[in-house]
Amino acid sequence: MERKNAYVCRCEEVTQEEIIAAIRAGDTTLDAVKRRTRAGMGFCQGRTCRRLVAQLISAYSDVPFDTALEGSVRMPVGPLSLGLIADTAGGTEE
Repeated sequence: MERKNAYVCRCEEVTQEEIIAAIRAGDTTLDAVKRRTRAGMGFCQGRTCRRLVAQLISAYSDVPFDTALEGSVRMPVGPLSLGLIADTAGGTEE
């Protein structure tokens, strides 16, 4: 049973139906699907949905799974505390 309204990318709330529509529109790489749907641009940076999107690309196009899994990966940036950003010494340059 196929659930087209199921979320593939939970961070950006992108559904399976949106991913399939992007693939049918000609987006057959992770980066192309990401640009059209924002899948993989959320907080987890695709760690949760990357393989799912690649599986859909492979299932709905002639692209093998290993090829579909290729794409640019950017390491996620972690949050910084304000103490690291602020001048904790209290002095200013005069």
